[in-house]
Amino acid sequence: MRRDTFLKAVAALAACGSFPLSALAATSVKMMIPANPGGGWDTTGRALGKALQESGAADTVTFDNKGGAAGAIGLAQFVNGSKGDPNALMVMGAVMLGGIITGKPPVNLSQATPIARLTSEYNVFVLPANSPLKSMADVIEQLKKDPGSVKWGGGSRGSTEHIAAAMIAREVGVDPSKINYVAFRGGGEATAAILGGNVTVGGSGYSEFAEYIKTGKMKALAVTSEARLKGVNVPTLKEQGVKVVIGNWRGVYGAPGISAEQRKTLTDMVLKAAKSKSWMEAMDKNNWTPAVLSGAAFEKFVDDDFASLRATMVKSGMI
Repeated sequence: MRRDTFLKAVAALAACGSFPLSALAATSVKMMIPANPGGGWDTTGRALGKALQESGAADTVTFDNKGGAAGAIGLAQFVNGSKGDPNALMVMGAVMLGGIITGKPPVNLSQATPIARLTSEYNVFVLPANSPLKSMADVIEQLKKDPGSVKWGGGSRGSTEHIAAAMIAREVGVDPSKINYVAFRGGGEATAAILGGNVTVGGSGYSEFAEYIKTGKMKALAVTSEARLKGVNVPTLKEQGVKVVIGNWRGVYGAPGISAEQRKTLTDMVLKAAKSKSWMEAMDKNNWTPAVLSGAAFEKFVDDDFASLRATMVKSGMI
């Protein structure tokens, strides 16, 4: 059949309602990952992209990594460059809220459109394999002697591992403002610094360090969860007498200026992907906890968590 004949036939079917013209349109999602490759946001974004395609929610997904300032650089590009785009998504989470609180960037998360929270993950603190320190007790002892001598390495200022380090200091009687925190632009940079022994202690989501812990390249000290993580033989901070519990959630936002109908369509796509086999495999592999929340409930959660994080940071002497 000639192409013009085929197109006329399709148009005729669409006109009589037998074949929706929209069915011909491919859905191409553009995923902003506001961090460098190798970290939690990158892993989450790419796992979601794969799930969107394998579930049939999207035909193609393209990725744009733009790291720095706890996601604020990527947020600015997303807000300014994706206005009204119904197929644009941005990975975000608790780290971005913390970065906005500490960095006060010119862009605001409220300019974008809340879609869904997807996962929750707890942090793990680790030592380089060749560290002279052997335990969290050793780290705390050194911290009490000379706070500045303990270099904490992790994500951007305001990240959950940064907040956790300040909370640990406060809990053990050390001025949180005196901790020596080294912020990295992405998980890959932080991992390299830990493996190279360039920081004393490293912190991140457990999934980011899991393979290095298993192979003995990092020594896990403690997790920031209420109870030990499933299948992970690492004690909590609470078990070791340090009453600190803090989680790290991740989710996605849509572009500014999309309609309520477009927001619902995008939300339905993400929720469909979150039920796929591909996504479930990513959850299991990365030891993520399901934490799906969408609509007005997610919007309220973000507002409440922003206020809670700010209060915690004030109490811990970070701001």
